[in-house]
Amino acid sequence: MDDLEDVTRLPDDFDGRVRLFPLPNLVLFPHAMQPLHIFEPRYCEMLDDALSGDHLIAMSTLTGGLTSTVVCDPPIATTVCLGKIISHAEVEDERHNVLLLGTRRARITTELDAGRAFRMAAVEVLNDVYPPSGGEERTQLKRELLQAFGEVIPASVNAQQNLHDLMAGQMSLGPITDIISYTLPFEVEAKLRLLGEPDVDTRAVELVRLLRSGSVQLHSVSPAEISGDTSDQQDFPPPFSLN
Repeated sequence: MDDLEDVTRLPDDFDGRVRLFPLPNLVLFPHAMQPLHIFEPRYCEMLDDALSGDHLIAMSTLTGGLTSTVVCDPPIATTVCLGKIISHAEVEDERHNVLLLGTRRARITTELDAGRAFRMAAVEVLNDVYPPSGGEERTQLKRELLQAFGEVIPASVNAQQNLHDLMAGQMSLGPITDIISYTLPFEVEAKLRLLGEPDVDTRAVELVRLLRSGSVQLHSVSPAEISGDTSDQQDFPPPFSLN
C-alpha cells in the first residue's frame, strides 16, 4: 500500500459529489478506520459504484441536521466524513465486509437527485486549518489534550503505552484530535461539532473541555458497540458494524 498521504489524497477529478451512507449514532473522523458490514441492496449498489470509481463513501449521521430534498429520506447532519475503501471482501449471501479509512471532513451543500437507489450530495471539503500564531502554544495544547485523555482512559498497560507513544510521537495535533474524538463515546451532537470544526486549535480546546467536563462515560455506547456485539470489549478498531 502507498503511504498514508497517497491513500487519503482525493482524486484529481473530484467534483465534490459523494455517495452518502447514513447510519444512526455513528460519526466517522479523518484518520479513523471504520469496518462496515454491507448487505442492503441499495448500499450494495452504492458499494459497487464506489469500487468502480473513486472508492469514496461519505459517512453521514441520521440526526436531523439537514432537511432532505427527498421526502421519504430521513434527515441527516450537514457535516460528513469522506471515507476511502481500503479493503473489501465479499462474503456469503451478497454481503460485504468493508474497511473504510476516514480521509476528509466535509459539509453538505446540496443533496442531489441522482436517480440512484442510494443518496448523493454535493459537498464542500473542510481541510484542517492551523492558525499561523500557534507555535509553542500548540505544543502546550497537545500536551494538555493528551493529559486530559490519559485521565479518562482505562489504566491498563496497553492503554498507557499507547498514550505514551502518542505523547512521544510526531503525530500532529489535528490527527490526534480526530482519533480521540472518534474513539471516545461522546454524545453524537458533540462529535458532530468536533467533526465540523476545521480549525485544529479550536477543535483541540473544545476536546479538552469535553474531556475535563466529566461527560465521558466509558460504560456508554462507543463505536465498538454499534455492531451490537458487547461480549468482548475491544479498543480499536471496533468490530464490524451492522446497518
